[in-house]
Amino acid sequence: PPHRGGEPSEFSTLSLILAIPDHPWTRATKDAAAVRIAMTVAQAGQHDGKLIEIVSETGLDSDNPVLVERVLTGRINPDLSLGSDATLVAPLKANEGISFRGVTLIGRGFIISDAEAKHLGVGKRDGLENFVRKYRNGRDLLARSRDALVLDFYGLSESEVRNRFPEAYQHLLSTVQPFRQGSNRAAYRDRWWVFGEPRGEQRPALINLQRFIATTQTSAHRVFQFLSGDVLPDQQVIAIASDEGILLGLLSSEIHLQWALHAGGWLGVGNDNRYNNSRVFNPFPFPDATSAQRATIADLAEELDATRKAALAEVPGLTMTEIYNLVAWLKLLGPSPEGRGELADRATHDRARAARAGIISRLHQQIDVAVAAAYGWPADLPPSEIVTRLVALNAERAAEEAAGKIRWLRPEYQIPRFGAAKTK
Repeated sequence: PPHRGGEPSEFSTLSLILAIPDHPWTRATKDAAAVRIAMTVAQAGQHDGKLIEIVSETGLDSDNPVLVERVLTGRINPDLSLGSDATLVAPLKANEGISFRGVTLIGRGFIISDAEAKHLGVGKRDGLENFVRKYRNGRDLLARSRDALVLDFYGLSESEVRNRFPEAYQHLLSTVQPFRQGSNRAAYRDRWWVFGEPRGEQRPALINLQRFIATTQTSAHRVFQFLSGDVLPDQQVIAIASDEGILLGLLSSEIHLQWALHAGGWLGVGNDNRYNNSRVFNPFPFPDATSAQRATIADLAEELDATRKAALAEVPGLTMTEIYNLVAWLKLLGPSPEGRGELADRATHDRARAARAGIISRLHQQIDVAVAAAYGWPADLPPSEIVTRLVALNAERAAEEAAGKIRWLRPEYQIPRFGAAKTK
């Protein structure tokens, strides 16, 4: 605090002079919890600090763990990062109402198979097919899909479900209602035939879209892909209500990836990146691309999505996670992987070729270059500089929006719902 004379003292600020934001708990046994810690040292006054990042780690369950560190220096932010503080950015009106988490069921009885759907009245009870939806979670997107279905009676009263679809009602009565009746939340107890969190306020964003963009909330590889519009995403999936290739390309770029890594959190045994749409998507400033730039990015994104889906359809057992593991493996080998004998495992090379990992890697490179050009930035900016520029651009866009200029992502959908009266 200021001293008696009112002038700031040397103790009016506190600086982090050492920070290790993410360190594994070493000498952990196989049965122990996967604990990770952060460490900080603070000092009064304004000082630069030393930020230590763990680049790789092996042998954590041994007496001789091996940790490879990278040391960076500069002003350390409250979120234990260097450069501009991403926690200070503001949500942008331009992105409002477009991204959201999927539904939360609260009762596994909602999930059914194709055979169960027929047994419960699909094909016999008129209109039931409109309430049986394809259902996908994070594992479905990154591994192999279960092709699960779900009973989604959002918008119907209990009596409507009971009278129109008695078999489905009886199924939920026996599988969901007993589970829900002990809930502390009245909405879960009283409306047991409807999902616990049906995301009703966000459903209009997906109406009439033939497809939408999705990414898993937590993932080792941040992958965005198109899902069919008749798919209902669950809570492990972040849905972006747009069918445009340009947006898929922008989200798939290195610029957005670095922002997601910096602004998002980390979770799980694998210390995987967590995509929090309120912290990552809502404040993200998209570029003001020209028509030609938008077309280039959109074409590359469409090819990327089609290439991955073709590989998944053609290669038995292939998953999206494996595709990106192979992409990372090829990147590790460098520009001439065939000549790197110590790393060039033939079976893995054959798998990478079948998975089109090289093509996918190349498409990502081209998307990165095209998106950087749309921002008017060099294509080889370091991660810290990318974040610094995005934080500054967020401030510019927030000032624009305060003055009345909003760069809506889906103006035909957003303006009637979120625009000012004169805009509507």
